[in-house]
Amino acid sequence: MPQLIPILTINGSDGAGVVGVQADIRTISALGAYALTAITSVTTQNENGETFIEDLSPEMIIGQVRAIVKESHPKVVKIGLVRDTSTIKMLKNEIVAAQKIVLVPGIFSSEGKQLVCDETISAIKKHLLPISTLLILRSNEAEKMLSIKINTDDDMVAAVRAFIDMGVESVMLRSSKHNDGLLTALLYENGKSHFFTSHNTEGWQKHGVGGALSSAIATRLAFGDDIVTAIDKAHDYMHKQVVYAVSEKIQHSRKTVVYNKFMSLVSENYHKSHDVSFYADKLCVSTRYLSQVTNDIVGISPKQLISDYIIKESKILLESTNYSIQEISIRLGFSSQSAFTSFFIKNEKETPSAFRLK
Repeated sequence: MPQLIPILTINGSDGAGVVGVQADIRTISALGAYALTAITSVTTQNENGETFIEDLSPEMIIGQVRAIVKESHPKVVKIGLVRDTSTIKMLKNEIVAAQKIVLVPGIFSSEGKQLVCDETISAIKKHLLPISTLLILRSNEAEKMLSIKINTDDDMVAAVRAFIDMGVESVMLRSSKHNDGLLTALLYENGKSHFFTSHNTEGWQKHGVGGALSSAIATRLAFGDDIVTAIDKAHDYMHKQVVYAVSEKIQHSRKTVVYNKFMSLVSENYHKSHDVSFYADKLCVSTRYLSQVTNDIVGISPKQLISDYIIKESKILLESTNYSIQEISIRLGFSSQSAFTSFFIKNEKETPSAFRLK
């Protein structure tokens, strides 16, 4: 076996490789860990494009997990799509000794189709939540599991606290749309709430993004990161590889290459330069052409994309560190604390200090 950190993903198979075990392998491997797999179900489509899921037997699934755990001792176990109640009951005993367990129940598909029955949801809550280190789910899945509606930030906090009461250590609640024009996510760990927002509502809802994000987080946890750091680094990876990147098959090749290189440059240099001209020069294009590229591909100006990235980083520093506002200003590349404060107010309608006190 390669001398890499082993991570076990227990998930369904997707022949197209966009989600499921295949996508997990790709993300875990790209980040430098060793992907181990236990397949729970396989999918197929008929000539009309309808998708059918065939579940493997509990004995087959547990047999895979037992053999891998015994031989390879994975540091982190990610649990994705498991649709059988008896499998869930048996699975608990096989993985309970894992150092960290990331649970991503996959109750709904990205199109909103329910993938597991209500009995299975009850089994997940009873058997898997109490042994999980981190629960990652979308707001509509939380609504289904808790029989509630999530319409405000307070509703999100109430939802994650309900999951904490069920025994899970930390919760990441994603993709709430109650704030106009924004996607809101909430991380709840060690009794603290960390809110994240993004203007890139389309990017974060792409098919496969949630699975890739959870695999990246699981990998960073295996490397020894705490949960906040793991999510921070996983987000950086996602911004460069998934959320802002677009497929050359569906966009004009030249513009796609420029766009993806631009976003990679932003992730590497946001703390050095906030000027569109800096990135245009690096790409050997004009600022006007760069604006055409980003507007054609995602409908957002390069200036706003840079600002979005800086805001994300600033919120992480405000919520998860003890750095002063002045220190954060310097780390983000601002000429002064007042310049950073003005930037933050313009984008968030409040001061950095007010945001930190929430």
